[in-house]
Amino acid sequence: MVDQIENAGQISFKHMFGEFGIYSEGKIFGLVCDNKLFIKPTEAGRSFIKNPVEAPPYPGAKNSFLIEDKLEDREWLSELVRVSVKELPEPKPKKKKAKKK
Repeated sequence: MVDQIENAGQISFKHMFGEFGIYSEGKIFGLVCDNKLFIKPTEAGRSFIKNPVEAPPYPGAKNSFLIEDKLEDREWLSELVRVSVKELPEPKPKKKKAKKK
């Protein structure tokens, strides 16, 4: 799936909670859960998709945009990621762990 959005900046992923978090330029923008792609909702993403399907990626989570129809469309998917990431906040700096004495 990461191959499909290779044109959207520096893409990486992390294994988390038994699923995967997807990042662009250090910002988490999506999740892959149960082999389904979920993108964090933004106004720019909503405008780009037009009529997004929204669903929670896992029980108890907030709704995200569920991407099903356009998974093979590299251009479309890359543009969705680019417009969405622009609107997402910068990641918070990680706190340094205190050294044990």
